[in-house]
Amino acid sequence: MAKPKKQEKPAERREMSGIERLGLRVSSMINHPVAQVQRWVTIHRLDTDGDREWEEVMGLLSETDGIEMTFNDDESVTLRWEASSEEGRPVEVLEPVDEVAPF
Repeated sequence: MAKPKKQEKPAERREMSGIERLGLRVSSMINHPVAQVQRWVTIHRLDTDGDREWEEVMGLLSETDGIEMTFNDDESVTLRWEASSEEGRPVEVLEPVDEVAPF
């Protein structure tokens, strides 16, 4: 006779806070491949974004070096940034050198 399986407790589901949700959305938009190529993105404020959360995330972005922020009339914010020194540096291609083996 088979033993009854133990009932596993369902994993607790933690609700994301408003600031976590907004931060994740902004981060996703900045890291999107198209935004990375064009080096700018416009973040639109949603109805679900509270004043406190919006101000805190915008404050964090304004403190970030290398990001230029433009506050638009429709409450959106356009972020622009320059290529990092590693992205913009030219790729060095090494040519194989024909040398006589020393042995």
